[in-house]
Parts: sequence; structure tokens; C-alpha cells
Amino acid sequence: MKQIINCAAYSNGSRVADVELDKVHEILQDQDQFVWIALHEPSEEVLERVKNEFSLHELAVEDAHRAHQRPKIEVYGNSLFVVLRTVEMKPEHQLEFGETHFFVGDNFIVTVRHRSSVSYANVRSMCESSPHLLRKGQGFALYAVMDFIVDQYFPVIHDLEMQLEKMEDKIFKEKPSRETTEQIYQLKRDLLEVRRAVSPLIDVCNRLMRFEFKFISDETRPYFRDVYDHVVRINEVIENARELVSTALEANFSMISISQNDVSKKFAGWAAIIAVPTMVAGFYGMNFRFIPEAEWEYAFYVVILLTICACIILYYFFRRSGWL
Repeated sequence: MKQIINCAAYSNGSRVADVELDKVHEILQDQDQFVWIALHEPSEEVLERVKNEFSLHELAVEDAHRAHQRPKIEVYGNSLFVVLRTVEMKPEHQLEFGETHFFVGDNFIVTVRHRSSVSYANVRSMCESSPHLLRKGQGFALYAVMDFIVDQYFPVIHDLEMQLEKMEDKIFKEKPSRETTEQIYQLKRDLLEVRRAVSPLIDVCNRLMRFEFKFISDETRPYFRDVYDHVVRINEVIENARELVSTALEANFSMISISQNDVSKKFAGWAAIIAVPTMVAGFYGMNFRFIPEAEWEYAFYVVILLTICACIILYYFFRRSGWL
């Protein structure tokens, strides 16, 4: 698997040369150029070479190697370290999360991608086709990749909303089941995972829009407001969806309870109907010598007829009241 996807030098918004990793330090001496390196699941050896070329802090490099970081932004010495989580919707509605780490310095940007099948080649091509924007430096490259990552959340959120609509139809149009409850819990868990990946980005974008990082040019900062607006919108949609999922879960429990009550009513109705012949049989089954009309030749048939009529009347009233 190729670990170094791209390693190039840019000047005045244009790509001027591909650079060998071991010769990056020579390019960094020219303040009119910046280097953009893209890595995909690099080994410890490759990260060590990157660390030496850019003089990166060992703690940040260790985080980039191990991954499993929450979205954050930190300053380590002469570079800015940014972590974002990526998300993709796999077949059968399975979420797959990855991470992208950024090292941004005076005239360089390094992206480290983990567990993500979506390449940033299109983003790089878009930047290279817009020299007037890429001229703003490594800060614009950071914005372009961040904007692409955040935009990938929209189709995922849309898919989760479609799942929620289908579950609502199941709750109200189909028979309540344990499977539906499990699906609702899974959707709630997925929304929580997406929220954990998105909500910290609000703080990240806020800090990038301020004037506290010398690695981000003043003319680039307004672009991060666009990312911030997208993050806020996604976060609001997630919160609304979580509320709807909680409501759907309560509605599902209510429908299950109503279904159980209907079953209980049916049991009670049939028990009342069966109780009539049971009671009659109990009376006439007693070991008494003198039972009313016991010696009448039609008594048995009359008792049977009256019992059947009583059962039919009870059935009619229970059916009318919705118990049967």
C-alpha cells in the first residue's frame, strides 16, 4: 500500500515540482513556497522521516501514528496540529469512521489519513485548478480538505434520516416487534457516534477563525466560517434526529404496550365467555339429589341452549366494545 500519496512544492498558487521526502528541508528554506504532503496510514518509519524534515513535536507525531483521537486543535512548537474524524456509510447502513490529522506550519501542510477509503486527490486537483485561491498558502489547503471532510457528513446524515422515516412507518403501520426496538437503538447509537465526531469541530473552527495562529493567513480565516456554518447545521440536524429517535422509541414502547393490552383484553373476553359454561357445568356437576328441573326430560337441552345464548350475547358485547 502506498503511504506517501503526494509530496509537492507550490509557489504563487501553482504546483512547481514533486519533491522527495528526504529533500523537503531544502524547499522549506524558500519562504515563497510551501510543501503539501499527503500520507495514508503511514508507518512509524515514514512518520519519523516526516518529523525530522519538518521538526514536528514528538507527541503530535505519536498521536498521528496511533490515531484514535477525538477532533481537536493544538499548537506544538512551530506547527499546528488538527484532528478531524471522517465518516462513510457502508452497505447495510454500517458507519465506518476514520481520522485525518493535519500538521500546518509556516510553509507546509501534512495530511495523515487513517481508515478512510475516500481520497483527497480531487480536493488537491480543485486547489491546483484555482491558483488565485491556493496562492493564499497552506491555510487554504487546510480549509479545502476540512470542507471536503465536513461535506461528507451530509449524505450520512441524510441516510440516517431516511432510516428514521422507515422506522416510523414500521412503528405505526406494522406490528410492533423486538427487531424494531433493536433498530431504533442502533440508529440512536449511530447518531451519538456522529455527534461525537462533529460537535468538537465547532470549537476547532472557532479557533481557526480567530487571530491566534500565525500559520493561518488573515485572508484565509473567513473561509473557515463556511466550514463552521456547515458544522453547526449538521450538529442541529443530528440533535433534531436524536430527539425524533427518542420520540420514536417511546412511541414504539407505547405501541407494544397497546398491543399487549389488546391481547389482555382478548384473553379477558374469552375467559369471561368460557366462564359461563364452566359455571353451569359446575352447578350441575354437584353431587346433590334434588337439582331444579333435573328430572325434566328436556332440562339438559334447555340448559345447553341457554348457555350457548349467554355465550353468544357476551361475545356480541365484547366484539362491539373492541375487546374481541
